[in-house]
Amino acid sequence: MPELPEVETVRRGLEPFMQGAKVERVEQNRPDLRFPFPQRFAERLSGRMIDALGRRAKYLTMHLDDGLSVISHMGMSGSFRIEAEDGQGLPGSFHHERSKNNRHDHVVFHLVRPDGVHVRIIYNDPRRFGFMLFAEEGALDNHPLLKGLGVEPTGNRLSGELLASLFVGRRTSLKAALLDQRLIAGLGNIYVCEALWRSGLSPMRAAGSIAGDTQTLDRLASDIRSVIAEAIAAGGSSLKDYIQADGALGYFQHSFSVYGREAMSCKTPGCTGMVERAVQSGRSTFFCASCQC
Repeated sequence: MPELPEVETVRRGLEPFMQGAKVERVEQNRPDLRFPFPQRFAERLSGRMIDALGRRAKYLTMHLDDGLSVISHMGMSGSFRIEAEDGQGLPGSFHHERSKNNRHDHVVFHLVRPDGVHVRIIYNDPRRFGFMLFAEEGALDNHPLLKGLGVEPTGNRLSGELLASLFVGRRTSLKAALLDQRLIAGLGNIYVCEALWRSGLSPMRAAGSIAGDTQTLDRLASDIRSVIAEAIAAGGSSLKDYIQADGALGYFQHSFSVYGREAMSCKTPGCTGMVERAVQSGRSTFFCASCQC
């Protein structure tokens, strides 16, 4: 499932073609994805202007000129494809084959950009675990999917001081705490493994055990922000079904230090340990027992 850097990469890829564009019409090719589409989905979007594209945690948000917002999640296999009506000058050169079977093109946005260029934004989702829902004007922040989300891990709000307040008294593991979307919104399995390795912290350690360690918390907050920023800059990670909106690959997977590197040498300078794999809450955890404590 795409994590925050992948979703942010898709948002940045879509933004130049969607923001400021008029929705001429919408093709809705089935009644539901993971959830049923909102009533009058295509009708309510047609004729509207797209004021902005946003992201909250792992959700894309599309903000229209009448105050309506669309909340979208790509699920396991969803992707957006950008195509020009004339086939010229817009992204669409794909590095490797992905689903273009029109059986899985569930939503097609027909747009006209301010420069008059006609664009199609196609949502393709073979497994149909993604969804698109509405949030009425003024109700986005209180939508059930968004209102309980924690702080974003992309800015200075994520600090050692904040982590201290989130972790105090928690017996759950550090990894579980960092994956709790009510505490920090958008962190996923890959980048939690990477950030904990950078900080030298065991994913099995109780979160509350470092609640009073200012230096460790500051380092962890910095490492989380850094790994997310680097992944966004690299275009995310091309794992399984994920691909950017323009068809290009994400390259952060080439920089993984622990994720997916079971039985390989630890990359920490001077460490002679090997990367191990464990299962926590049904998810693979990659770590080095020698230098993460």
